[in-house]
Amino acid sequence: MTPDILGQSPTRDSSASPGRSSPSVRDRFRSILLILAAVACGWTGWSGYALALPVAMIFPLFWAQSRSRLTAAAVSAGYFLAASRGLPQGVANFYAEDLWPGLLLWLAASASFVVVHAAAWSRQPEEVRKGQGFPEAGRALRYLLALVLMALPPFGIVGWAHPLTAAGILFPGWGWWGAIAATAGLLALTTRLWPAAAIILTGFWLWSAATWTVPVLPQGWDGVDLEMGESLGRDTSLPRHRVLIATVRGKAKDGIRTVVLPENTFGFWTPTVARLWQEELRGTDITVIAGAAVIDAQGYDNVMVAISTEEARILYRERMPVPVSMWQPWKAWTGQGGGARAHLFANPVDLDGTRIAPLICYEQLILWPVLQSMLHKPDIIVATGNGWWTSGTPIVAIQKASVTSWARLFGLPIVIAFNT
Repeated sequence: MTPDILGQSPTRDSSASPGRSSPSVRDRFRSILLILAAVACGWTGWSGYALALPVAMIFPLFWAQSRSRLTAAAVSAGYFLAASRGLPQGVANFYAEDLWPGLLLWLAASASFVVVHAAAWSRQPEEVRKGQGFPEAGRALRYLLALVLMALPPFGIVGWAHPLTAAGILFPGWGWWGAIAATAGLLALTTRLWPAAAIILTGFWLWSAATWTVPVLPQGWDGVDLEMGESLGRDTSLPRHRVLIATVRGKAKDGIRTVVLPENTFGFWTPTVARLWQEELRGTDITVIAGAAVIDAQGYDNVMVAISTEEARILYRERMPVPVSMWQPWKAWTGQGGGARAHLFANPVDLDGTRIAPLICYEQLILWPVLQSMLHKPDIIVATGNGWWTSGTPIVAIQKASVTSWARLFGLPIVIAFNT
C-alpha cells in the first residue's frame, strides 16, 4: 500500500483498532493541513524574492492530494489569497478608503482561480488510491487545463500567482524548453510520481540559487526609478518636467543613449509635452521611453512613448490595464465610455532596430502578455510601473521578481523603471 503525503494510508479501516479516530476526523485534519500548507506556499512563493518563486510550484501537489472538491477549492483559495495578500491594502491606498473595498475585490479576484481549480479537480480512481494502478493521466491533464485557462483570457486576466512564473528560476536560459520542463514538473506533482518530481525540481532550484546572477542591463540602456508618489503623472507643471529632463540629461554623461522612465511619467500625452522634451533633448543622442496616457472621448490608452530629437511617437499601447481601477469594460458595453482600453494581443515594437518586449505594471503579474512577447523573439524586456499605491505591500517586489524570472528563462537583458 502506498502512503499518501501525510504518511497515512488512505484505505486504512478505522474499525481495525479500538479507539482509533474515525476516517472523517482524519480527513478533516488532513484537509486543514493541506489548506495551511497551501497558504504557506502562496505566502512564501510570492514574497517578492525571485529565488523564492519555486515554492509556488508546490501548489499542485496540495491540490492533487485533496480528497474532495470542497477541499480542493479551499486549498486553491488559501494559496491565491496568500499570494495576493497585498491587494486589500493597495486598494485602500489607491482610493484613500478603509480596507473593506479592497477585501471585497480581493475575494472577488480569487473567484476565477478557485472556480477553475475546483472544476478541474477529480477524484482518484479507487485502484490508484490503493496503489494498484499506474498514476492516471486524467488528473495531470485536468491540471494542465487549469494552467492554460489561468494563463489566457478571460480567466487569465486575473491569473496572478501562476506557478509557471518560476520557470526562469529553475531553468535559466532554457527558453521555451524551460517552460515545457517546468510544466512537466508541475504535472508530475499531481501524480504518484510527485516525490521524484519534487526531488528533481529541488535540485534545479538549489543549483540555480548557487549560480544566481541578476539579468544584466543592455549596453547603452538604463532605467530610472523615481520616488515621487502619487504626484507622478498628476503634477504636469513645467518645473516637474524640468526635474525629469535634468535627470535624463545626467544619464548622457554616463554614456547612456536610451533612458526608460516609469509608467505614467508624462501624465496626458500632448503635442506640447512632445515639443518641450524634443527641444530640451537637443544636443544629445538620447532616446527617452516613458509612460503616458492618450485620452479621447471613448476612454484612454495607457502607453509607452519614445522621444528623441528626431521624433516623438507612441511606442506601445498596454495590452492589459489593471482591472476595475483602470480597465472598466462595462462602461463601453453600456455606452458610457471611459476607462482604459485593453489591447489584448498588441504587436511587439521596434526601436532603432531593437525589438522590445514591453510590460507595463499589471502585465508583469499575468502570463499571456509575457509569452506573447516571447513568441516574437525580442532583444530586450522593458518593464515599467507606477507603484506608489502599493506602499506597505510586496506588490512591486513581486512584479520585479516575476519579470526577472522571465528574463532569466529566455536569457534576455531587462530594463526596469518604477515609481514608488
